Amino acid sequence: MHVQHKASDPADHIRQDAAQPAETAGQNAREQRSEKGTIRHWLKRLRRRIPPVAVVMFALIVALGIGFIIFSEHVSNLEAPASDQRADAIIVLTGGKARIEVALELLAEKRGERLLISGVHPSTKREALQRITGADAALFACCVDLDRSALNTIGNAVESAKWIRQHNYKRIFIVTNNYHMPRSILELSRHIPDVELIPYPVINSDLKNNWMHQGDTLRVLFTEYIKYTGALAHISLVQGS
Repeated sequence: MHVQHKASDPADHIRQDAAQPAETAGQNAREQRSEKGTIRHWLKRLRRRIPPVAVVMFALIVALGIGFIIFSEHVSNLEAPASDQRADAIIVLTGGKARIEVALELLAEKRGERLLISGVHPSTKREALQRITGADAALFACCVDLDRSALNTIGNAVESAKWIRQHNYKRIFIVTNNYHMPRSILELSRHIPDVELIPYPVINSDLKNNWMHQGDTLRVLFTEYIKYTGALAHISLVQGS
């Protein structure tokens, strides 16, 4: 007995071919929903296991790290103004190597008519300071003022502001070490916002592309960065209150 096979209908093949992509798409959609469900599941577990405080602390540490890199790169690339720039006067903040000598050179070059040395120790005699720095005695006598009251950067800013108002200066060279410059300008700007402050950084070592490999320099930069962020926070709170 012969069984006669029915010829396949071309329409059936068309329906089968059309159904296969639909089934594949449905399977892919189910797999995607499954993956999303798995991700949501693990995220929920992470939220339960990691307290929000830890997330905030981690984000803060990352932000501080990024800020430190930006701060260090900025400080490393500070340069002295062009030699043809002039100012009404010069202020040098004591505390770092060669700061006073650089400021006295600016005064001798007549790039400012008067110099304030801020933060001089009360026991330091005027004549002794002139001899130690090797400054011209006549120039030191006529055009150098000493501030003995300031004990820190905030004190420097307060005393400098008084001196600037007394002489009605509008354009000032600020001399300090490059790493100390951002905080110095920040504090000074708060007390004398209407005066142009021109950074004149004292650069004792080349930090460009090299500060990450200098242990002592890295420590100094990080310490100054923490002080700078603290000053920013303090000023923000004062202005916001």
